[in-house]
Amino acid sequence: MTTDFQRARTALGTRLQELRTEGGLTGRQLAARLGWTQSKISKLESGKQTATVEDLQAWAEGVGKPGAAPELKARLLGAESSYRSWRRQLAAGHRPRQDEGIEQSRKTSLTRAFESARIPGLLQTPDYARALLAMAADFAEIPKDTDEAVRARMRRQEVLYEPGKTFEFLIWEGALHTRVASPPVMAAQLDRLTGLIGLDSIRIGVIPLSAPLRRTPAHAFWIYDTAKVVVEMIHAELWLDDPADIARYEKAFAWLRETAVFDHRAQRIFAEVRATLGRR
Repeated sequence: MTTDFQRARTALGTRLQELRTEGGLTGRQLAARLGWTQSKISKLESGKQTATVEDLQAWAEGVGKPGAAPELKARLLGAESSYRSWRRQLAAGHRPRQDEGIEQSRKTSLTRAFESARIPGLLQTPDYARALLAMAADFAEIPKDTDEAVRARMRRQEVLYEPGKTFEFLIWEGALHTRVASPPVMAAQLDRLTGLIGLDSIRIGVIPLSAPLRRTPAHAFWIYDTAKVVVEMIHAELWLDDPADIARYEKAFAWLRETAVFDHRAQRIFAEVRATLGRR
């Protein structure tokens, strides 16, 4: 599958090959000079592997053109401005990504979010967040800084009460049933959602399992004002700022909202799901 990121990575690889050729080096010679395998040279040049900033600096120096390093790094930044792999984002644990989320929420007036498999982070209890983050750390095989990450996520929730901010959340009912923690933790999380309904700045909608849909809830996404959309996937996040992409996600959000229920009807679903916790 061809993506904008892959095209950018392939273009970067072509440029790396040009620099190596201009330097009069074969792939084998450059690999020996840098202490790399020849397969790494081949993968970087063919766009099958994403270079790191350190890789690009070493490449520029290895081909005898250290002045090319800023250009190569700019190309990498352009490629990754929309594609952010979890491997890189979470290399030091979850805390840095949580801090980035705090900054994003602070500068956003209107936040719209759709979640299909979990409770939105801004609405999570500490214990629910802790369970999710620990699970994610195990899957990604990253350092477990769970307690620090939970504290950062809770600090991010302070924006819910800041004047001038509005939040709209759509939650697929299946997410309420997803057992990511013990029944007491799940019950407290459902109580948290119930308690948030009625706040002036927050609107929480639930899309019932039985609701007729104009669009299936394919994956989670967050819309920040009309400036950015963040889409979470298993291997990466997409950060989209193209107006056409944003408009498409706004349309998806509007269609999903058509079949959501709010206020007391949403509270009724929370209560019904809560009542099932002791029966499994």
